[in-house]
Amino acid sequence: MRAVVYTQYGEPDVVGVAEVQEPHAGPGRVRIAVRAASVNPIDWKQVTGLMARGDRPDGPAVPGVDAAGIVDEVGEGLTGVQVGDPVFGLGRATAAEHAVLHAWAPKPPEVSFEVAAGLGVTGETAVRVLDLLNLDVGRTVVVDGASGGVGTVTVQVAVSRGLGVIGTSSPANADFVRSLGALPVPHGEGLADRVREIAPDGVDGGIDTAGRGSVRDLVALTGDPGKVVTIADFGAGELGVHVTTSSEGAVPRLAEVAGLVRQGRLQLPVAESYPLEQAAEAYRRSREGHVRGKLVLVP
Repeated sequence: MRAVVYTQYGEPDVVGVAEVQEPHAGPGRVRIAVRAASVNPIDWKQVTGLMARGDRPDGPAVPGVDAAGIVDEVGEGLTGVQVGDPVFGLGRATAAEHAVLHAWAPKPPEVSFEVAAGLGVTGETAVRVLDLLNLDVGRTVVVDGASGGVGTVTVQVAVSRGLGVIGTSSPANADFVRSLGALPVPHGEGLADRVREIAPDGVDGGIDTAGRGSVRDLVALTGDPGKVVTIADFGAGELGVHVTTSSEGAVPRLAEVAGLVRQGRLQLPVAESYPLEQAAEAYRRSREGHVRGKLVLVP
């Protein structure tokens, strides 16, 4: 099969398209014919070596952690899914013509495969961080990075749960954040003061999706590091905040996301689709930040 491949770490230009061995569905897994694979920051972090422990990848490596497509192999012991089912979900080496998923949900018919591909990481993460905060209806949460992929979905899931949301972004994305149901505020230095101006009674939770130094402001706003969750500031655990990266137990979270899409309560804009041959450009754009919604690769 064709796949995005890199054999050394470096700038995104080290990736190319090559023929590699097809994966197959083991017990408890499904394989899909990929219709679209989402681009996430972890992809370019892996390609550039930021996630590496060695000098070179251990053989040709294929990036990608979520995708949408048509099931074409069902692993031993599985029920409730069959060949031909359209699904989206989480896996590995998804930037390819075929990929194995370890967690999935039926693709909502209301959205394209490109949109569904972007719902795996963003949706699972959004539900996970909000579950960790466990805020009651009517409480207020600050979402830092509200116009990015994870932030966009987190705002909408929070709104669906009856939470008030304050979302940070660049001024250029303020109207977009407002359209998601959040009160927009500019991100960056002085965030705590700007939030206090629109929420003088304080906030009940904070979510950092961007890893750009907002955690201390979020702790100051909530008054309790236990009410702050980050998915991107890996040193923030020293402050007592939740640092969460594991997608274990993802299936019910993906099902919740699919349900919100079917109800018309969750939308995910696709900023741009790229063929596999332009994966390097997609990773460069992801690394630059400021993407509204998701970037996807289409085999």
